[in-house]
Amino acid sequence: MVTLTTDLGTKDFYVGALKGALLRHVPGVQLVDITHEITPFDIVRAAFVVANVWREFPEGTIHLIGVNCVYQPEYRFVAARVDGHYFVAPDNGLLSLLFPQIPQTDLRNLPANPTEHFGVKNIFATAVAHLSSGQSFEDLGEHAAPLLERISIQPVITPTQIRGTVIHVDNFENVVVNIRREVFEHTANGRSFSLYFKRNDPILQLSANYCDVTVGEQLCLFNAAGFLEIAVNMGKAATLLGLKVEDVVEIVFETPVPDSP
Repeated sequence: MVTLTTDLGTKDFYVGALKGALLRHVPGVQLVDITHEITPFDIVRAAFVVANVWREFPEGTIHLIGVNCVYQPEYRFVAARVDGHYFVAPDNGLLSLLFPQIPQTDLRNLPANPTEHFGVKNIFATAVAHLSSGQSFEDLGEHAAPLLERISIQPVITPTQIRGTVIHVDNFENVVVNIRREVFEHTANGRSFSLYFKRNDPILQLSANYCDVTVGEQLCLFNAAGFLEIAVNMGKAATLLGLKVEDVVEIVFETPVPDSP
């Protein structure tokens, strides 16, 4: 099974050519489209999407990530092995966002030809043919040098607040913030909170579902991926609330009243 996540879009021939190359090298391979609508060159969004998808697939799945495949001198692709899954992607920081630490034994170098237009299709097809034929991961290529690192933005946490950043706006214009449920719950420790963003009225409670509030009302909840999400019931939160990727969101917790002497 092979999954495809790219920034190629669906208006041109690229996705069709990629799938054709895969089927030509591995007839009958099962191809699963995750998305081809990643914003061009946006490796952060690609890493977010793949991070929330790959564990749903069975072991042995090969995940192809064709985002920001810009050819430069000495540009390369790499293959990684993680928990029985395989990932093939350009070495542009994307894999380091997905997996901050990958042992060198689980990385292989797949050199790219900078003179070949749209060479990604052949790089992917060759890797899939190798892995799907039962050949060893170790024989896929040479040991890879350390990956190009891209450090993800982390929330700033103090005893009284969490300052996070918008990392994704989905198709429904729900706004995803880089604050995970476990971080929120640990910092909150049962305290009430106020969620501030832009010049909007703060949100003062967590919802379990979008329909917990009336239509058109704003809310926040933790989504299926475990991230804080700001939404509007039956509405487009990003547009209505003026939020976009990299905007700052702040959670302020109620300061406990000190005990009387």
